[in-house]
Amino acid sequence: MSANPLFTASRSGLFFIAGPCVLEGLEPAMKTAEFLAGLKEELGGVVVFKSSFDKANRSSIDSFRGPGLEKGLRWLEKIKLETGLPVLTDIHLPEQAEVVAGVVDVLQIPAFLSRQTDLLVAAAGTGAVVNVKKGQFLAPWDMQEVVRKIRQAGNDSIWLTERGVSFGYNNLVVDFRSLAIMKEFGVPVVFDATHSVQLPGGQGNRSGGQREYVPLLARAATAAGCDAVFMEIHPDPEAALCDGPNMWPLSRTKELFHELLAISRVRFAYGKADI
Repeated sequence: MSANPLFTASRSGLFFIAGPCVLEGLEPAMKTAEFLAGLKEELGGVVVFKSSFDKANRSSIDSFRGPGLEKGLRWLEKIKLETGLPVLTDIHLPEQAEVVAGVVDVLQIPAFLSRQTDLLVAAAGTGAVVNVKKGQFLAPWDMQEVVRKIRQAGNDSIWLTERGVSFGYNNLVVDFRSLAIMKEFGVPVVFDATHSVQLPGGQGNRSGGQREYVPLLARAATAAGCDAVFMEIHPDPEAALCDGPNMWPLSRTKELFHELLAISRVRFAYGKADI
């Protein structure tokens, strides 16, 4: 399988993956994507828009899941065409892989599904970049077998994402050694700064979060050598229909991205491009 151009571009410096947790509507998603497209022009490098057409692993049966596959893909395609940004979205079933990869650039494997062999192999077979969120229940070295499954299916365009590990009930903690351990597998490693501050099930029928720690963890991960920072952002997180407590405000995103790029430049200047 030939090299994926987005994957090749992503290896040239710190890049960003950002967008709302779920597609709440075409207009708000497009507004966020247009903001990111403008920010990309200012920052340079790779900026990927992310959002989900279906959140199939919510705490409650009553949770908002999104517009669904058909409408969601229409919205994501319009966002991609009008902003020029590459697009990432989740898949949950092997049969979704091919149709979704016909629209988006990156297929994301949710953390809870990170060991599902059929799903990984189906995603790999599309030739899209495959971003696997490390399960909250996995050690970083467990992800080596995940990488091997995708590579044996013929796809080397793999990102691995650290998003914290379960630490008792309704809590996550980040072990920054994970970044170094997963980079040993020869793949770019992404740090998910917003899901890492999530409190899973912390509000009973939905997750809570500690948004105030997003910059702290993002700065630490960038200094430690992550290749990308993943952040869910929203114009009004308090009114978000999904994961509001851990999403970062759109109005404060530009400042934080500039700060992270500055940290990354210092790391490169001192010959610390690799962990």
